[in-house]
Amino acid sequence: MEIKDKVVVVTGASAGIGLALVHELSKRGAKVVMAARSADTLKSLEKEIPNSLAVPTDMRNAGDILNLMQETKEKFGRIDILINNAGQGMRAPVESINLDTYKSVMELNVFSVLRAMQAVIPIMRAQGGGLILNVSSMVSKNYYPGLAAYSSTKYALNSLSLTARQELESDHIIVSVFHPKMTATDFGKNSAGEKYESSAGRPGMSVDTAEEVAVQIANQIESEAAEANM
Repeated sequence: MEIKDKVVVVTGASAGIGLALVHELSKRGAKVVMAARSADTLKSLEKEIPNSLAVPTDMRNAGDILNLMQETKEKFGRIDILINNAGQGMRAPVESINLDTYKSVMELNVFSVLRAMQAVIPIMRAQGGGLILNVSSMVSKNYYPGLAAYSSTKYALNSLSLTARQELESDHIIVSVFHPKMTATDFGKNSAGEKYESSAGRPGMSVDTAEEVAVQIANQIESEAAEANM
């Protein structure tokens, strides 16, 4: 799908990959709707990014998700692309996973994405199509000690996304999944449970910048590929 002149909603837009996406998509001519909890940051971005809209949104709040779609529709009249980027890490061995924390991470990484998809699908269907891209992780393709809780949310996200791709094909709604690997952001510092350095990487593993990831996500949107990774 061509990005130029498209209305794109980006969740988790105030930092990291989401913020890099806002700049990359704007550079490619998109009208960008920025969703995150950081209202002040979003309002500053709205002044900086042309043809943009800031919608302070807590993705764990179902009402906020509906409001995000409604404000976007009121402002631009349509939603061409939804990028579900908001998420949180969690690091703990299986035997000591805190279930309440796990539920909170699942709420953001899976349930909020499903709610956003369910809110935008009728809009996209009515306008004749659209594209949903869900940001997963390469940990959903591997098994890393300490990351079972986090990776399991991404396994679930992959299944929801790729099944929806088949279900919605006849409505001309494309659903894709992107798998970043280690990226130089504050993701690890914002992780639930044990904190870690996102840019540390493993021996021999390269660490991508958020800007590099954003370019590849934008390229995937244009290619409409089912899955892509760094």
